[in-house]
Amino acid sequence: MRFVPASSRFLGFCALAATALGVAACNSGSSAQPQIPLTIVNEVLFLTDQQNSALRFDNGAVYHKGGLRGLIVVRQNAGSYLAFDRTCPYQPQDTCARVRIEPYLRLFDPCCQSQFGFTGQPQGGPATLPLRRYSTALSGNTLTITN
Repeated sequence: MRFVPASSRFLGFCALAATALGVAACNSGSSAQPQIPLTIVNEVLFLTDQQNSALRFDNGAVYHKGGLRGLIVVRQNAGSYLAFDRTCPYQPQDTCARVRIEPYLRLFDPCCQSQFGFTGQPQGGPATLPLRRYSTALSGNTLTITN
């Protein structure tokens, strides 16, 4: 049997207790605002398609299939695109919690009146969390959206 000094056992116990408290604190906060359920996203969007013509301009945005309630894709600039789930993070279980595009102005959930900028950050209304963001990869005129 190996001898472990009492001070090492105490430090190990403190680290374990701190971790447990941190996890408990995170879990207790999640009940206050429900999480958006995870879903697999693996979509391809062709920038040359006519239905994606709004993505030819900065802050242009389009709807695309995928995600929980659909995706919103936003062009930041010619080489940078963002993709968000349309599910509003404020009460995402509500069937009407679906974000819409107000062209070149903002993203908006008419159900709870939450407003979001084109980076997905909340700008008004009751939502305090940003829109769920997915990874994007640009190759030529093809944008791949994944999580």
